[in-house]
Amino acid sequence: MITLILGGARSGKSDLALRLAQEVAGRKAFVATAQAGDAEMAERIERHQKKRGVGWELFEEPLDLGGLLGRIGPQFEVILVDCLTLWISNRLMAAGVDLDEESLKEELELICGAGRRDGLQLFLVSNEVGMGIVPENTLARAFRDWTGRAHQTLVQAAEAVYFCVAGLPMKLKG
Repeated sequence: MITLILGGARSGKSDLALRLAQEVAGRKAFVATAQAGDAEMAERIERHQKKRGVGWELFEEPLDLGGLLGRIGPQFEVILVDCLTLWISNRLMAAGVDLDEESLKEELELICGAGRRDGLQLFLVSNEVGMGIVPENTLARAFRDWTGRAHQTLVQAAEAVYFCVAGLPMKLKG
């Protein structure tokens, strides 16, 4: 089962994902896509780790998310990925604005495929970035567009979809 949790920055989406995932029995994995490029990001990562507490096996994967989920999926009942927008950003920074659409589609299919495995609850956290102004630079517009396309694909595959605003989750699907 796939649960997609969307929202803006500091909307409560990670807290909701963690709360929902902790309610599910079984072995748990946390997949972090963030890279600690500076002291502030390292501090954010540390805060997230402390909030999770014990009982989670940590995997850090900035690029090959679909491959990782395929490898570890059979070992866990719960996998929480935080967050997809950082993963897309990492892919864009690695490939530039010429990110291959087929490559991204294949990766999303791997992610969805992992979430369809019987006995696995896959929680995906992502930022909604398409509700603001149109970015002025090409890379930022590409990021917004790729994220929107990814969300549309994942919403179709997900059994449950939430949108968080100011700490209030709204269930959109499921």
